Amino acid sequence: MEKQHYSIAIDGPGGAGKSTIARRAAAELGFVYVDTGAIYRAVACAALSRGIDPSDEAAVSALLPSLQLELRWTEDGVQHVWLNGADISAQLRTPEVSTAASRVSALPVVRQFLLEQQRVVARTHDVIMDGRDIGTVVLPDADVKIFLSASPEVRARRRWLELQEKGTPDTFEGESVLADLIARDERDSNRAIAPLRPADDAVLLDTSGMTLQESIDAILKLIRKKVTV
Repeated sequence: MEKQHYSIAIDGPGGAGKSTIARRAAAELGFVYVDTGAIYRAVACAALSRGIDPSDEAAVSALLPSLQLELRWTEDGVQHVWLNGADISAQLRTPEVSTAASRVSALPVVRQFLLEQQRVVARTHDVIMDGRDIGTVVLPDADVKIFLSASPEVRARRRWLELQEKGTPDTFEGESVLADLIARDERDSNRAIAPLRPADDAVLLDTSGMTLQESIDAILKLIRKKVTV
């Protein structure tokens, strides 16, 4: 039977440029872009707003049934996350939410809660989906798997610039963006459930020395080797 939809999995650590690169590549290909990290951030945001420790599995588990999560896309392909009827996209990229998202994503109950939601989108659309376990867990049969990375310093600089553009004050050194990023790398890579790692059949792409456009072009080249659109 002819394949219904294509799925592209892009994994990698925070600040690697996954969201921007994947969104631009999806627009070029006419695919839907799915930022799965934003869904975990939404759970983290909900926990923080209710004073729940994002590492407290029992408390977070009790919270989940009350969460109604929905992904919507604007005409230009930008993903928005709606939580209980409100668009919370603008709240999801702060350092506080990033740290909390890393903690809730280590909880098996949260990963199971969100797993089928992610797979449903892939079954019903041509997707480029990014995250930390897409090629290893969420979409193990993806048509193309890419592990996108860059040096910690480069990733921290990119994240810092993103925060500056959004008017979020922070510093680059010390207990700031770089330190937070390195700490999250450690947590994500060493968690017991779905740790951050390349899938065995993933293509590794380091964008440390690439411009944004060069990174997008490299991703598109890898995808077009296996997918005809």
